[in-house]
Amino acid sequence: MSARAANALPGFDAESVRRDFPILDQQINGHPLVYLDNAATTQKPECVIEAISNYYRRDNANVHRGVHTLSDRATHAFEQARQAVADFLGSPRVEQVIWTSGTTAAINLVAHSWGRSTLRPGDRVLVSWLEHHSNIVPWQLVAAATGAEVIPIPVTDAGEIDLRSLADLLDGRVKMVAVNHVSNALGTVNPVLEIVSMAKAVGALVLVDGAQSVAHWPVDVPALGCDFFVMSGHKLFGPTGVGVLWGREALLEAMPPFMGGGEMIERVAFPTTTFNSLPFKFEAGTPNIAGAIGLAAAIDYLGTIDREAAMAHEAALLARTLELAAEVEGLRRVGTPAHAAGIFSFLLEGTHPSDVGMLLDQQGIAVRTGHHCAQPLMERLGIPGTVRASYSIYNTQEDVSRLFEGIHKAKRLFA
Repeated sequence: MSARAANALPGFDAESVRRDFPILDQQINGHPLVYLDNAATTQKPECVIEAISNYYRRDNANVHRGVHTLSDRATHAFEQARQAVADFLGSPRVEQVIWTSGTTAAINLVAHSWGRSTLRPGDRVLVSWLEHHSNIVPWQLVAAATGAEVIPIPVTDAGEIDLRSLADLLDGRVKMVAVNHVSNALGTVNPVLEIVSMAKAVGALVLVDGAQSVAHWPVDVPALGCDFFVMSGHKLFGPTGVGVLWGREALLEAMPPFMGGGEMIERVAFPTTTFNSLPFKFEAGTPNIAGAIGLAAAIDYLGTIDREAAMAHEAALLARTLELAAEVEGLRRVGTPAHAAGIFSFLLEGTHPSDVGMLLDQQGIAVRTGHHCAQPLMERLGIPGTVRASYSIYNTQEDVSRLFEGIHKAKRLFA
C-alpha cells in the first residue's frame, strides 16, 4: 500500500492536502520537515500566498476612501472578505464582523470598550484557568480601572473546566464569562453550549475565544449562543496580523469606540465628533487589507475540503499518538480531557521540555515548548511547561511516527 493510500480517509487525502502547502516541502537540519506547531500558527496554502501577492501586484490601494479604480477593487475585495467571514461563522449580518489584528486585539477591544463602559466596583469577570494570557490580562487591566474583579474558574486535574465550581461562582455579580473554545495548551474542548446556558441563567454575557477551534471544525457562532466570538487568521491557514471580533449587534451598537482616528468617524469637529456605523466604528485607521483578502482565500480553501473527513483524520492522528505514548516509559501526557482537539502536551522524565524541543528540531521536527502563554494553568498543574505537538489537516501518520522516533532518541540521549 502506498503512503498516500495509507494516510487517506474517504473524502480526505492528507498527502494531497500537504502538497498545497509549499513550506512543507523542505528539509530542516537534513531531515524532511515535520511541522507540529499548528496551535501556534498554521501554514499557508499556495492560494493564500497568491491572493496576498496578487493584491499587492494588482490592486494595492486604500479602501473606502478613493474614487479611482484601484481603490474600488481593493474595497470590493476587502468587503467581500468580510462577507466570507460572516458566512464562515454563520453571522446573520455582515456588520457584526469587526476586523482586528488578531484574537488578542479582539479581546482587548471587548474588554476596554464594553468593560470600561459597563463594569462597576463589585462586578465580576470569570475566566478559566485554561485561558491564554490574552484572555486574562485585558480583563485584569479593565478590572483595575473599574473596581471589578477577575475570578478564575477552577479546572480539574484532567484539564477540564470544573462545571460544579463554575455553578457555585455564577451569581448576579458576574457580568462576563470569558472562556476558550479549545485550550491551546492541552487541547481541551470546552462545553461551550453548557457554559453559555449557565451564564445566561444569571444574566452574564459570554465571550468565546475561538482561536483554536475554527481550524478544526465548522463553527456556527449564533448557535453557540455566545455574545462575543474572537479568532485569528494565522491559526486558520491565513496570514498573521488579521483577526475577527464577532458580536451581538445590539451590544456592538451600544459599545463606545475603542480607538479613534480615520474610518471610524462620521464627522469630526472640535465641538463634537460623531462616529461611523458598524462595523467601521471599531476599525480606526488603514486596515490590514491584504490580511483580510488572504483570510478570505483561506476560508475559500477550507470550502474545498471535506471537513468531516478532515476531523476524522486529525482524530486518528491524536489516537495513534496516544497509543504510541502509552508505550514510552517515563512519558507523561499533561491533560487528559474527555474531549480534545489535535493537541498532545507531554513531559519526558529526566528531561527539560526545551531540551526535548531542541533535540526534535535537530531531526526536523517542529514542536512548541514552554508554558504556551498559559502560566496560570501550568501553576495549577504544578509544572513549568510542556512539550506540545499540535496537528492539522496536512499532518500524516508518518509525522506521528517521526515524532516518536525523536522522543525515543531523546530518551536514549538523556538517560
